[in-house]
Amino acid sequence: MTEQNTKIALITGASRGLGFYLAEALAPEYHIVALARTTGGLEELDDMIKAKGGEATLAPMDITNRDAMAHLCRSIYDRWGKVALWAHTAIHAAPLTPAPHMDQKDWQKSLSINVDAMGHLIPFVAPLLGDDGTALFFDDPHGGEAFYGHYGTTKTAQMALARSWATESAKTGPNVQILEPKPMRTALRARFHPGEERNALAGPKDEAARLLTKLRS
Repeated sequence: MTEQNTKIALITGASRGLGFYLAEALAPEYHIVALARTTGGLEELDDMIKAKGGEATLAPMDITNRDAMAHLCRSIYDRWGKVALWAHTAIHAAPLTPAPHMDQKDWQKSLSINVDAMGHLIPFVAPLLGDDGTALFFDDPHGGEAFYGHYGTTKTAQMALARSWATESAKTGPNVQILEPKPMRTALRARFHPGEERNALAGPKDEAARLLTKLRS
């Protein structure tokens, strides 16, 4: 398979949790472009993908850096021409707190990662997806719940934008899908619910497989 015919899956937030296991599950059917800030997690993912006979391109970047994202998307276009699948799992999960006690640093970081970054990621990635690519977003509906001011508000805004794009592209493409994972044994979940019985939660690897099966059905 030539480089221009290689199927590319871009995973934003690939160093841990759902993004990590989505990337692993998609290889070697796809060449994985794995983006995250945590280099160690990306290197571990690369080892797992290679063990399956797949290949990955590691992008240790911050999605809030507009120039870096523009450069990455241009590099993807120059090398492969397009992206078949984009799965966006990058998220900032600020601590739960009453609304009057919200920390401004956490608020700004939540806005930057969960909302503002979408304002350049979608315009940059959409041309790579074209009419027949697929964009995946993952809902976690906590908007309006007590103590979820940082996360619930910004995640709800992120999903609102994804739903707008899905509606706009329903007849023309790309295929924009919003899936809702089950509660998982992730660092994000543990931060919100530290005393929760983790064995009752879904494993992120199993959940990645379930969601991909649902997508393909």
